[in-house]
Formats: sequence, C-alpha cells, structure tokens
Amino acid sequence: MPDLIRSWVETANAPQNPFPLNNLPFGVFSAGDAPRCAVAIGDNVLDLGALQAAGLLPDHGFDAPALNTFMAKGKEVWNDVRQKLTDLLREGNKTQAVADALHDLSGVTMHLPFTVAEYTDFYAGRQHAFNVGSLFRDPANALPPNWLHIPIGYNGRASTVVVSGTDFHRPMGQMKGPQDDMPSFGPCKRLDIELEMGAVVGVPSEMGDTVSVDEADDMIFGYVLLNDWSARDIQAWEYQPLGPFQAKAFATTISPWVVTKSALAPFRCATPPREKELLPHIRDTGPMLYDIDLSVSMTAPNGTPTVICRTNYNTLYYSAAQQLAHHASSGCAMRTGDLLGSGTISGPEKGMFGSLLEMTWGGKDAITLDDGQTRTFIEDGDTLTLQGNAQGDGYCIGFGACTGTILPARSARNGGS
Repeated sequence: MPDLIRSWVETANAPQNPFPLNNLPFGVFSAGDAPRCAVAIGDNVLDLGALQAAGLLPDHGFDAPALNTFMAKGKEVWNDVRQKLTDLLREGNKTQAVADALHDLSGVTMHLPFTVAEYTDFYAGRQHAFNVGSLFRDPANALPPNWLHIPIGYNGRASTVVVSGTDFHRPMGQMKGPQDDMPSFGPCKRLDIELEMGAVVGVPSEMGDTVSVDEADDMIFGYVLLNDWSARDIQAWEYQPLGPFQAKAFATTISPWVVTKSALAPFRCATPPREKELLPHIRDTGPMLYDIDLSVSMTAPNGTPTVICRTNYNTLYYSAAQQLAHHASSGCAMRTGDLLGSGTISGPEKGMFGSLLEMTWGGKDAITLDDGQTRTFIEDGDTLTLQGNAQGDGYCIGFGACTGTILPARSARNGGS
C-alpha cells in the first residue's frame, strides 16, 4: 500500500479527507460561470480549464462541460495528466498560477461529470440475487439457471441519470396487487434504493468487435457511486417477461466525482470463489474488483441521518471488466460515456443488504431510524445518501456523497390520484 502523497494544499493531507493527492478524481463544476472540468484536492476543486488555458496542461477538452473528450483519449493520456497534476500539487511545488485555479469546494456547483451515452444496469451481487430470488421464488431456486454463467443486465435510460443533489418526484406507474382484478395507475408506494457502483467507459469499441476482459479493463476510465432507484410495485407488475422498464427509468443518481482506476489500483482484489467455471470470454484474468467500503444513510424529514447499510464492493460476483467484456461479446458497440451499473451490492448479513427490499424482507420487517421513525420503503421527503471510501495507510480515497431527496408525485401534488 503506497504512502500518502503530501500536497501543499493542506486539507488534502488530513487522514479522513476523501480527496488526497493520491486520489485526484475528475468532475465538472461551475462557480457562477460556465461549467468546466476539474479535479478535487482536499477541500478544493482545481479548475483544469484554467490550467489548460495557462499552458500547464495539454488541450484535452478541459474547458468543456463534460469529461468525454478527455476520457476518449485512453490510459496513456489519463496517466500523463494525472502525473502532471500530481507534480503541480505535490508538497513544495506551489505556484501562484495553480493556487489561483483553486476554488473552495463548498462554494461551487457540481454537474454531471460526463455526458452519459448509454446506461446498462447489471445484477452482479450474488447475495442480492439470492435474497431477491428467495423472496419471490424460494431459496432452493433463488438464482436463475444462467446467473452463475453470465452477468445478467438490462438496458436502462441515460436520459434520467442525474448528479448527486438532484431531487426528483416520486414516480407514477401502473401496478396490480395479487388480489386485484385490474391494475391501477398512481404514485409508487414501494419506492426503494439500490446501492451500486458505476463503471464509466472511456475508450469506445467498434460495432462488430469483441473485447477481452483485459481490454475491457483498459477501456474503463473510472468509477462512481450509483443509486439505482427502484419502484418495486411497478416493477412487480411489469417485469415479466422482459424485465424492468418504468420501474427503473425515472431516475438514477451518481456521485459527482469519477475516481480513476489509477487511484484505486492499490485496492484491487479478486472476485469471490466461483461455483461454476466461467466461459473463456469472461473468465477472470486477475484481481479486477476493489476493496471499497460502502454505506447508505437515510434521513427522514426533520430527522437525523441513520446508517442503514454497510457493505463492500468486493462482494460482487462479476467485475466491471467482466460485465463490459460480456456486453461487447455480441459485437455491441461501446461508447465513450457508457455507464455500467454493478447491480445491488449486498453482503452476507442483514446490516450489509444494499436495498430496502432486502432490509425489510419485502416490507414485512420495518427498520427503525435513530430518531425513532420507522420505514419499510422510502417516504416523501426522505433523503438517501451513498458513501464510498477505500482506506489506505493514513489516507482514504473517496467519491463524495451520492444523495437524493424524494419529492411528492407530481399528479398527487396537483390533486390527482
């Protein structure tokens, strides 16, 4: 495990600051002007557009309101820029030009860090798949026959991927209870979260091409926290035979910072032991998961935050590189800005379950928040926050909060039903 790289930005040297010099995650910010690219360092953002204009960085599109131009250039350029930024910010190397490009993180607005080309959500957590299968079938038949052989996924909606801090209205949809003769249309009553990580594709592939797991790993620019908000009652009625549709289309929240693979490299770890040997096109070639501690907290209106889940990214059965290799195995073209959701990350114990569906076992067992309020699913005004940190020796690599607050359904707010 490498030591902390000390910076002349003093807040970056604090042991629990999520943005030390070892991290340098990329994002997009504005400070009362046009959005442009940045990295986080300590309690600050560093304006990469300003550094590019000053000739301190090559022209990689850092003055643009998205990271896509930079992400498409590949790992040699990614690593070169990361090294240049490390040198500029290293302790003893302070210059006025770089100091002038710093902004207080608390005073800027964060934007979606990249233009999302396509969004695919996977189902790669074995414990989550087992829990859900046990709820809706039985433990003996919890996993579908294909689950141990391929990363299962579905194509979601890029249009409703939003950055942390974006609040949204409770979704409307069609639902049908088991005793109902006819479905009804109205606000979702069983709104849920799913704790996930998102892999961000930088280097594209051509239609008709396949990629190996190692090539797929090289295509990934970095990772974000991801909340796959889910309308469970809408999902239960619509998902057969083609899977989730409106139950997942209304919002997906990601963290504002993309943490690069270089920053996470010291925390690489292997996927869990295999129950079935994988076919060659998605077989493990080395440690491609990461040891990242994850948590979910819930805050009710006028309440206090309560941590309702603690788990780790290392529990996933399939890595993002395996998911990406499988995605391209049919010749599907992958694009710069593609976002791959990992699937819900649940550990083996109840306190490690990454969705309320699992925590409350389908709504049967309410959870109690620290302020005494109880929940089975999300109520209007509730705020959900995902956090993630990889713990180094005297420093941590963080993602920033991934948060969203649920507003009342629009038609209910306007007097509809």
